[in-house]
Amino acid sequence: MTKIIPRHIAIIMDGNGRWAKQRGLPRIKGHEKGADAVRECVEGCGELKVEYLTLYAFSAENWQRPKSEVFALMRLLEKFLKDKRQSWLKKMCASRQSGG
Repeated sequence: MTKIIPRHIAIIMDGNGRWAKQRGLPRIKGHEKGADAVRECVEGCGELKVEYLTLYAFSAENWQRPKSEVFALMRLLEKFLKDKRQSWLKKMCASRQSGG
């Protein structure tokens, strides 16, 4: 049986704060758990040779969150990108950010 692998997968990252709240945890813990899931998705897509992975991670509405949460999200993104940059370069992956 032949496996069909999509060329492009897009994921809307949503619900991390609700996940944490349901467990009585601070919202940032949900975002950290979401970052772990992103790592797994990125690595899994790499193993499967998916050509494009799009992550919708931060919408315009997210800027309305408390400043402390926005700051924590930006630090989490920065850490994720710094941690993964070298391994992505070795695997010849590219990263593009868009929005404003």
